[in-house]
Amino acid sequence: MSTVGFLGLGKMGRGMAARLVDAGHDVRVWNRSTGPVDDLVDRGATAASVPEALAADVSFSMLANDEAVQEVLTPAALASASGRIHVVMASISPALADRLEHHFAEAGAGYVAAPVLGRPEVAAAGQLHILAAGPADRVQAVLPYLEAMGKRVWRLGETASAANAVKVAVNYNIIHAMQAIGESVAMTERLGVPAEEFTELLAQTLFGGVVYGGYGRIIAEESYHPPGFHMGLGRKDLGLAEEVAASVGVSPATLPGLIRVFEAALADADLQDADWSAIAEVSRRDLL
Repeated sequence: MSTVGFLGLGKMGRGMAARLVDAGHDVRVWNRSTGPVDDLVDRGATAASVPEALAADVSFSMLANDEAVQEVLTPAALASASGRIHVVMASISPALADRLEHHFAEAGAGYVAAPVLGRPEVAAAGQLHILAAGPADRVQAVLPYLEAMGKRVWRLGETASAANAVKVAVNYNIIHAMQAIGESVAMTERLGVPAEEFTELLAQTLFGGVVYGGYGRIIAEESYHPPGFHMGLGRKDLGLAEEVAASVGVSPATLPGLIRVFEAALADADLQDADWSAIAEVSRRDLL
């Protein structure tokens, strides 16, 4: 089996890296804190520095945001990736993806973008949907690793940053759904209909699927802790949606309202560290 590097063992990354270990690869792992590294080492991985992970046959990173990616994937570190391929699986801005592709090329390395759809438990089960884009030969080269981590790999063309733009657009739809659930629950609860019953009605009739079924249950039960996806990351994704829309000349009518909702949630001590689906509480608690 190949040597594989994996940078970033947060709630998503640790499950993804574990899938590669379980697939029989020699996985070199790095994380800022050592606890997740120790857990993966116990499972069969090898602790590594950032350059050591990037020097593997192929490497992956799952970091929190643009800032974290830039702090870890520095020009000095990229030198270790020469002759290899690196796959950024974080939800970063398309603009940063374009810059990273250029920097990796300067270092003599290939670059693929492959952000994912799914929560931590989905990652651990290997059921992610993976949005992959980049030169066809590079995507093909990393496809076996992506298939070990996901249920399906969606190939979105040869422009790597297009995968990041698509991920932003998907999350934009999820945010709309959560806000719609929150607003409609606020209305129906005040008419005496239990939130559990209303959200089950939505999911079992016209709005089946992961978002309405999963987030509907979380909102009905108000089970926002621990967060599967942090409120602040949701606000980050709205900022990315704003950037993508501006880059293609689209003016989303609902974006300003959604930004106000997230700002209200982040200003509330009870909601600011909750799961992003807690934006539903902004309507339920009249926080706007």
